[in-house]
Amino acid sequence: MLLGLLLIAIAAASWGTTGATMTLLSREAAASPLLVGWCRLAVAAPFLVLAAVYVARFGARPPGRRPWPSAADLPLCAALGLAMAAYQVCYFRAVTLVGVAVAALLAICSAPLLIAVLAAVFLGERLTPMVRLSLGMAVAGTALLVVGPRGLDDIAGHFGLGALLALGAGVSYAVYAVAAKGLLARVTPLAVAAITFALAAIFLAPALLAEPAPVHAIAAGWPLLLYLGVGPTAIAYALFTAGLGRVPATAAGIVSLLEPLTATTLGLLVFGERLGAVGLIGALLLLAALPLLTRTPTVDRVVERPRG
Repeated sequence: MLLGLLLIAIAAASWGTTGATMTLLSREAAASPLLVGWCRLAVAAPFLVLAAVYVARFGARPPGRRPWPSAADLPLCAALGLAMAAYQVCYFRAVTLVGVAVAALLAICSAPLLIAVLAAVFLGERLTPMVRLSLGMAVAGTALLVVGPRGLDDIAGHFGLGALLALGAGVSYAVYAVAAKGLLARVTPLAVAAITFALAAIFLAPALLAEPAPVHAIAAGWPLLLYLGVGPTAIAYALFTAGLGRVPATAAGIVSLLEPLTATTLGLLVFGERLGAVGLIGALLLLAALPLLTRTPTVDRVVERPRG
């Protein structure tokens, strides 16, 4: 179990570096969120496909799970690809508007809570008193985090847009997790991730035509783009999947809190971002809501999914 927790901790900490990587790419390579999101998907997809092929040929599969989706699953796979593409664009754009810390806290912490709501609405899962308490804490925490040290003018301007985009990333991810639930019961998680990232990269590719100088940005930022696709995406998800097979889903959910903690720490210490006293209370409420939520079956049933 200790090895499993270590693998999940490494994966979660690496996911927490994606926002900081976006900030560096924006400053040093003038890379847009759209370009960064596409490069991340395009770099990660081949690695995930190769890993899925290897597992399909040589690895052990849980009973009842196929190595690849069937033709009947393709419409659902396309929907998952669209949700993952939307997550990349919303999250990375939010980072450029509100900073690494706030974007990570809003997007990453809201996703499991939104999953609980969507699962209740579309899958008929019951909202337990613990889930309701978590949702109440999350709503209050989000409000305090957005207000933070800012005035009404900031909230109504680019910061407000960034906060909405961060929450949009959380919604995109929640839609993905709920929609993928049935598919993950039939297909191995690694294969679902491979198909999802590949389709998401294909869906975003046409939008690159509107980019002013994508080749220049890629040439200037290729080391960071390569890191983003290989480290916090392909390798991190492989580690997370391996770790998940060794620990209970509840423990995996709690250890995954390293993701927003890593992102927030980088934003505050490396990039000099500020939450303020009010924002800090909001962040603590958001983080405290997640361990409560992981004690419910709702999160246990959707924990096997791509992150970050």
